[in-house]
Amino acid sequence: MLKVDHIHKSYSQGGLFARNRKPVLHDVSFECLGGECLGIIGESGSGKSTLGRLMLGMERPDQGTILLEGKSVLDSKVRRGRISAVFQDYKSSINPFFNVEEAIMEPLRIQKKKPEGNSDSLKIDVLLSQVGLDSSYRSRYPHELSGGEVQRVCIARAISTEPQCIVLDEAISSLDVSVQTQVLHVLKELKEMYHMSYVFITHDIQAAAYICDRVIIFREGQIEEMVPTEQLKHVKSEYARKLLDHLITF
Repeated sequence: MLKVDHIHKSYSQGGLFARNRKPVLHDVSFECLGGECLGIIGESGSGKSTLGRLMLGMERPDQGTILLEGKSVLDSKVRRGRISAVFQDYKSSINPFFNVEEAIMEPLRIQKKKPEGNSDSLKIDVLLSQVGLDSSYRSRYPHELSGGEVQRVCIARAISTEPQCIVLDEAISSLDVSVQTQVLHVLKELKEMYHMSYVFITHDIQAAAYICDRVIIFREGQIEEMVPTEQLKHVKSEYARKLLDHLITF
């Protein structure tokens, strides 16, 4: 469904025209299957978020391709309505001048699929209900909401177009632990409801163990190991075992 094929990415060091480049991703290849939650776990600075931006078509790789249903994600027409994102920094993810209804409807307006008549009102209520919020939130603004509530709105916005895939880049890491658990429950229910695929980028192995079907252990811009979640305790590399030392069962 989403295929990452031999991706390389580096950035200039010392300015735009500098010759020296710092490699960030090296020959990364994997596939996220339809309806699967694929975890990408690694420490800060391992290249996870760069990979996320590439999958969303926000940046261009130096080499390699990323395909969604066989077509390049660099084509905005391929991405539009088919792949969404939920980011770590929920405070900057929503226009502060948009109320909740306007924020959720924004992707539909861009896609020119805004429901006609009163059906848009019903859709907003349904989306809010699916992320655990009631219709009273429609007229509220981001500054009136808690962090967990804003992130739920971001999730509702991400699913509004019923995409094939959502990239979740550290989507729960800025939330309190109790709120993290609630949001994970919501994400798990929505994946089953919409039959979507998730790419769940995180440094939190316990969260990945809860929600993911397979896990990629990422280290210094490369895939260290890839295992089904139920086999996490049987990873082979020393680095993967080190991460597993922090695993706490939900």
